[in-house]
Amino acid sequence: MDGADLDTETMLAILSSLLHPLEFEHTVLLDALVKAQGDVELAARSLRPEPPRKKRKVSQKAGLQGWLKSGDKGHDSQDKAISSASANPDKFTPRRASSPAVLGTNVPGGSESSFSSPRKPSSRAKAVSNIEFMALFRPLNSSDSSSKPQAPRHPPLALVSPDHVAQHTPCTLHSSILPQELACRLFYTMLHASRDWNRNKWWLFDRVVESPHRTSFFVRRDISQAGEGSDLKEEAKYWYNGRPTDPPLTFPSPMEEACEIIERVVNEEMRKRKRYPLEWAGYPVKDGEEPVLWRANVAASNCYEGAKESVGFHSDQLTYLGPYPTIASLSLGVSRIFRLREVIPTDEKDQRNARTFNVPLRHNSLIIMHASCQEVFKHCIPAQNTIDMFRPPMPPPVDLAEEEELAKLSEGSNARINITFRFYRPDFRSQLTPHCKCGVPCILRPDMKNRYEAPPGNDLNAKSEPWTSTSEGEGSGKRSLASKYWWTCYAGAQNDGHGCGFWKVMDVKAEGRGPFVGDMISTTSTNK
Repeated sequence: MDGADLDTETMLAILSSLLHPLEFEHTVLLDALVKAQGDVELAARSLRPEPPRKKRKVSQKAGLQGWLKSGDKGHDSQDKAISSASANPDKFTPRRASSPAVLGTNVPGGSESSFSSPRKPSSRAKAVSNIEFMALFRPLNSSDSSSKPQAPRHPPLALVSPDHVAQHTPCTLHSSILPQELACRLFYTMLHASRDWNRNKWWLFDRVVESPHRTSFFVRRDISQAGEGSDLKEEAKYWYNGRPTDPPLTFPSPMEEACEIIERVVNEEMRKRKRYPLEWAGYPVKDGEEPVLWRANVAASNCYEGAKESVGFHSDQLTYLGPYPTIASLSLGVSRIFRLREVIPTDEKDQRNARTFNVPLRHNSLIIMHASCQEVFKHCIPAQNTIDMFRPPMPPPVDLAEEEELAKLSEGSNARINITFRFYRPDFRSQLTPHCKCGVPCILRPDMKNRYEAPPGNDLNAKSEPWTSTSEGEGSGKRSLASKYWWTCYAGAQNDGHGCGFWKVMDVKAEGRGPFVGDMISTTSTNK
């Protein structure tokens, strides 16, 4: 590069940048420019000669990673040569430079091609694997996560038997829970009613989303008339995503028959397991009678039509269910996968990973999500590539036989009807629900990421769950108790995505809630 049009200070600055990271005295740089007659390139080559080239090895590691390593070795050898040249400049013969420092420098009046002869590209394509390509995007520093020991990951596990379900999850599975005639009659009744059900809508990330399945809400007839000090119709208005809904329907006759059978099964299962401190203690009974621990008073029903209709991972809101609820989920029609995945506590994420459990739910099967399931696990119904058509083993009931659509169902249906029977607790009735600054009822959520183990000396909680004793890291150890619950604003789900940010921890004593199982423990200890 001819420096005739540049002043001396500019040429010295360019020459210094070409020689970086080497540093020379001002007089040395000026002397080199004088000897090169103002040619900055020639002056740079005289002060920074290229080290002798080594014979390139033919056999090298194929792929992008091998090419990168070979480049790193070239840089290392070049840096060593530069250090040696600066220490003994008389032992080297100046010649045309092709160092990366010169190639990457933008010099006024010059070009990259004037500094070096580019290497002839190879006509042979390099094979690059996905791992090698993605390695380019991994941060190369001492705190790289790849250098840390990784917690073991386990593949999804299919739980096809009731024993496996009870071993790995806080759930119990029951097949053929209803008489066959009742199961078919209920399926026809609910499928006929589902034509009038709605797809719920709510705001998410500044846009309105719609649930990929139809849903509806039902209130039990005898309980809604009896009262129990709670207006279940008011509670039903906000049962899903904080949106006021139409007045709920009452249980149809087949649903009432099924509910009575399911109630007996749920109470039997609850008597077999341990109870939790904030769980509902049960209704008082006469001497000699079994206590009524759970009584369904509402039901949420969903229709999944086809293989693609689904619902994502979630835990059910506890606003009216209270802590540690029990939910009985009945499946009718097409078989679908029920998926469970634990929420790992924050301080255990480095030690273990969550495992996914897939439970096939067939026609007329009942899965009971026991206490701690909503505090520890999230569940979903994933979309599937294919499903097997459901052919009801019995014809439609007489009152629906004239419906043309239902008459065709004997040929096959692609729909699944799911009915989740729930117990809305009287101590969590709508009159006691806090309201946020938006003026709408709050929702109750558990702290799923900061759980703790059962306190010592508590007979009802010292015994570990069956699903927590596995050695492969699927369970949550003894950390099955939520550290706290909080009331939070949920108006943003329907108010253009904007809420007031209200948040407060639930205080059961100050809010006058109970009776809890914990109250039973205290009473028993006092009597002793």
